[in-house]
Amino acid sequence: MSQWTSAVGAAQLARQLTSQQPRPAGPGTRKPPAYRALADGIRLLVLEGRVPVAARLPAERELALSLSVSRTTVAAAYEALRAEGFLESRRGAGSWTAVPAGNPLPARGLEPLPPESLGSMIDLGCASLPAPEPWLTRAVQGALEELPPYAHTHGDYPAGLPTLRQMLAERYTERGIPTMPEQIMVTTGAMGAMDAICHLFAGRGERIAVESPSYANILQLMREAGARLVPVAMAEGLAGWDMARWRQVLRDAAPRLAYVVADFHNPTGALADEDQRRSLVEAARSAGTVLVVDETMSELYLDPDVEMPRPVCAFDPAGSTVLTVGSASKAFWAGMRIGWVRAAPDVIRSLVAARAYADLGTPVLEQLGVNWLMRTAGWDSAVSIRREQARDNRDALVAAVRRELPDWEFDVPSGGLTLWVRTGGLSGSRLAEVGERVGIRVPSGPRFGVDGAFEGYVRLPFTVGGPVAEEAATRLAAAARLVRTGATTGTEAPRTFVA
Repeated sequence: MSQWTSAVGAAQLARQLTSQQPRPAGPGTRKPPAYRALADGIRLLVLEGRVPVAARLPAERELALSLSVSRTTVAAAYEALRAEGFLESRRGAGSWTAVPAGNPLPARGLEPLPPESLGSMIDLGCASLPAPEPWLTRAVQGALEELPPYAHTHGDYPAGLPTLRQMLAERYTERGIPTMPEQIMVTTGAMGAMDAICHLFAGRGERIAVESPSYANILQLMREAGARLVPVAMAEGLAGWDMARWRQVLRDAAPRLAYVVADFHNPTGALADEDQRRSLVEAARSAGTVLVVDETMSELYLDPDVEMPRPVCAFDPAGSTVLTVGSASKAFWAGMRIGWVRAAPDVIRSLVAARAYADLGTPVLEQLGVNWLMRTAGWDSAVSIRREQARDNRDALVAAVRRELPDWEFDVPSGGLTLWVRTGGLSGSRLAEVGERVGIRVPSGPRFGVDGAFEGYVRLPFTVGGPVAEEAATRLAAAARLVRTGATTGTEAPRTFVA
């Protein structure tokens, strides 16, 4: 990476370093030199994603004053980090964080497990649940009844079926955001929406600000579009969005786009409050950045006391700054590849025109199915089933992991489909590798970061419950023991597990 794309102030870095919990030293263990402890602390912040890659660090003198140490200590720590590949410097430009060349960067998402492997492998790779029957079957039946008139047309609707655009506009209006059908484009899932947005707004080499961590598949889509990702570290636990960092990055890096998941963030599960949403919109508008808000988890609140804040687009009702992406994949079923974009009418027209050279339009039958669900009681009933499934799975998984892996740390989110877990100092990449050998697929933390961050994390989705959740935790514990002891070869084949 040739230069820094964000900056970390001396006081901010000092707070993060002093908040780290030192590991208890074993008998006879010597305390490391001050410079070594400082270098290790900064390196850990980078690997955990709390300090983004390509973030400019404070000058040696500034950090020394904030930490009340000598400048020599800071200089020696910076030199150690440079030697290890975690810091790059250039005269006149300062020093910025990096990840050593050759480090594995498992950026791609996990492909779905083949059905024939499900008997022996527990798949925690995809945050998706089975279809909420009988509503999938009823939706398809309803769509087939409404299909004949459309069968007499060419079947290409680049902006989406007018009836579904109208339905989606009405649903936004009911949520307090007046919306016209001209502000809606139906897409092939949320990924199709993001692909269209990236190609329209962020050409090759453009900067896109992203949460750190963020949704792995979207990060990879942006990389393949040629974007330069600017990570903005999330606050600890479920605190979510650090607005001081966002304002600084949007001001200093001037990204063309910013991508956020404000509703039960994937992977952390954090829920942005109204002040954070308002501040994000104001900061993006001030910087001239287009703010893309992913709402795919917005209906998956799991606890009865959750008070959902207004949508982010409520603070930009005309859609000039905020583009909202929605989808049926998480709330209903991933096999129903229907997504949508809400934006200003001129933006929608541009997206539709650009789309003509990609996929022309979204399948008619699936659009009719989603429209049928939303027009009837089917959608609300199906989402209610989905919430109950996810809540039960979450509670079972949390209990099992706490019992089998008591040193793993996480905060339990009040919604969404994912648990973001700190693995007690173990490598998430090694856990993912060894896990496959003991019969469990789990995505490692670096999949959700930029340039190798979050090595000490894994993401656990709420896709299994009951005895399967118990077995999943048992297999994760087995993988953790193997990683901890270094015995990562020659493990026995996983036994078949029947739910």
